[in-house]
Amino acid sequence: MQLELNGLAVACIIGDRPYERTLAQTLRVDLALTLDAQAARTDALSDTVDYAALTENVRRTLVSAKCWMIERAAKLVLDVCFAEERVHKARVRLTKAGAVAHLESAAVVLEATRAEWRKGVF
Repeated sequence: MQLELNGLAVACIIGDRPYERTLAQTLRVDLALTLDAQAARTDALSDTVDYAALTENVRRTLVSAKCWMIERAAKLVLDVCFAEERVHKARVRLTKAGAVAHLESAAVVLEATRAEWRKGVF
C-alpha cells in the first residue's frame, strides 16, 4: 500500500546565501510511503504510520537542521521516514520556491527502499 502525504509547508532556514541564513523560507514536503496494507484490513491507527506524528517530526527536523542544501534536507526527511518501522520504501520530494531568479522553484527527490537506506545509499 502507498500512503501519500502532500503539501506539508515548513518554514525553515535553508540555503547558502547570506540572507537565507537569517530568513526562514518555506519548503514544500511531499512524501510517498510504501507499507503493508494491514490498516486497510483492521481500520486501526496502530497498524499504520501516524502521519500527524510523522509530519510533525519532519517539520521539527527541518526547522532544527538549518541545512545549506535541499539535498541534505531531503536526506534528513528520508531518515525520519525510515524511523517508522512500518515504512518499506519512501519517496521524498522537497520543493523550494524562488531558489533562483526567474525560476519558479527547485526540487529534489530522494527515493529508497529500507534496504538501500540501511546500506547508506544516501
